[in-house]
Amino acid sequence: MYDYLIGIVSEIQKDSVVIEVNNVGYKVYSPNPYSFVLDDKVKVYTYLHIKDEILTLYGFLSIEEKKLFMDLISVSGIGPKSAIAMLATGSVQNIAQAINKGDAKYLCKFPGIGMKSAQQIILDLKGKVEVKSGHGNYLVLDEVRDALQILGYSDKDINKVLPTLDSTKQTSELVREALQRILG
Repeated sequence: MYDYLIGIVSEIQKDSVVIEVNNVGYKVYSPNPYSFVLDDKVKVYTYLHIKDEILTLYGFLSIEEKKLFMDLISVSGIGPKSAIAMLATGSVQNIAQAINKGDAKYLCKFPGIGMKSAQQIILDLKGKVEVKSGHGNYLVLDEVRDALQILGYSDKDINKVLPTLDSTKQTSELVREALQRILG
């Protein structure tokens, strides 16, 4: 029903943002609400989920993120909450690479995704999800996550910065970039 919204970010919450469009505030659940900037004008690609007469609006900063979300919720047993959790802790490219390589172990690292769900995602989506480029290595981002956890950073800080990193770079360089963004 709603393909996207263009408006001002009027509120940022732990799991959502409020986008004001023509004096109406839309609560939009997002994988990384802290990637939005208060009072910025944004274009948010949306998906309206209807279940038991409850309408929930999900929003994404890129069309690729929305497409992967839509692909994930098409898999039996994967709902919007699981899909949003995957996108909150992993990048579109890394998730797509894992699906296309059949890496169920990587997919099991996401909250709410067990081995059975990971295998179902691979079965349904392998070869159907696009990887933006052939470059990059999702295992590098796992190493960055581990390094930041060892340094004592919270999952909230790590999840905020990880999707912004370019996995084609070396781990040490990405750890430095992540630290700069967290301490920013």
